[in-house]
Amino acid sequence: MDNQNNKLRLEDLGWDDFFEAGRAEMGFGGFVVARVAAEYRELYRVKNQNGEYLAKITGKLLFRAVSREDYPAVGDWAVIDEINNEQAVIVGVLLRKTMIERKSCGKSATQIIAANVDAAFVVQAMDGDYSLNRFERYFSICRGGGVEPVIVLNKIDLISKEELESKISQIKNRFGKIHIIAASAMTDSGLDELKKYIQAGKTHCFLGSSGVGKSTLINKLIGQETIKTNDISEGTDRGRHTTTGREMHILKDGGIVIDNPGMREVGVANADAGIDDAFAQIAELAKECKYTDCTHAREPGCAVLAAVESGELDKEKYDNYISLKKEADYYELDKIGKREKDRQFGKFIKRVKDQLKKSGHH
Repeated sequence: MDNQNNKLRLEDLGWDDFFEAGRAEMGFGGFVVARVAAEYRELYRVKNQNGEYLAKITGKLLFRAVSREDYPAVGDWAVIDEINNEQAVIVGVLLRKTMIERKSCGKSATQIIAANVDAAFVVQAMDGDYSLNRFERYFSICRGGGVEPVIVLNKIDLISKEELESKISQIKNRFGKIHIIAASAMTDSGLDELKKYIQAGKTHCFLGSSGVGKSTLINKLIGQETIKTNDISEGTDRGRHTTTGREMHILKDGGIVIDNPGMREVGVANADAGIDDAFAQIAELAKECKYTDCTHAREPGCAVLAAVESGELDKEKYDNYISLKKEADYYELDKIGKREKDRQFGKFIKRVKDQLKKSGHH
């Protein structure tokens, strides 16, 4: 158990009027709440001003859950029943203020990366397959869930000052005004700026592919080697609670950070609004299109295509927009199809039950 907890208040964990109002609205006024700090197989670690608990969800909550989104996620505020000093039961999940979710390729289900996040640090390393398109993809899933993205260029010790400056100007040309932090865990540069950005009582999430150095940066911020940065083989440590790798940490000076395992792919889930937000320039141009339902693919009188032609709009940015839009539309169709299947199945079950009733079976 954490000694820090003696001094912890719910506000230090991110509790505010929004959640207070949600608790009252959902009829959990007098109940105890705790924040989900880590997710294990069928278990959660939750944290409040009294300490940390390993918690299970009640059968009732399990029964009511329709999709993955109905289960608690790291960053959620859970309504709990304390069994003893170390164990609790989750009886409900409060409404989320913001949410970062992604769609896994080939799967119609979405996965919640983190809930109730105020800002997301999107990390790319200077030694990897650095890409502006990937930033755009992350911005779409952040803004789709109401989260402000911040760019972190990590491992800047590996490139020259000139290279770094050229990358920063490319980013500014492509994205306009966005906060950029250049960092290196090797030389500690950028760490003070990261710390300054992380406010007490606010939640910050680190996003990025494997190997970009997210955990190393968080270890530096926490001031200790809390997160193992090397992968533990599956065969060892069996029987332990195995975490998904998502975990919430409270910094000494206040502020909350959520680490995330590296993502090989970031599918765009319900990101339509997020895409328009990340591509504000295109959304603005689209208002000038001849047709209101213009897809900006080949229609006559399309202002977006005209801007690409004239060079006002970056061609790569346009291509990325079209591919993300297609992905989001495909996902939406997938979801509608799934809903229709569920509806048909529901009708089928009802028909069978009615037939059984008629024939005298119960």
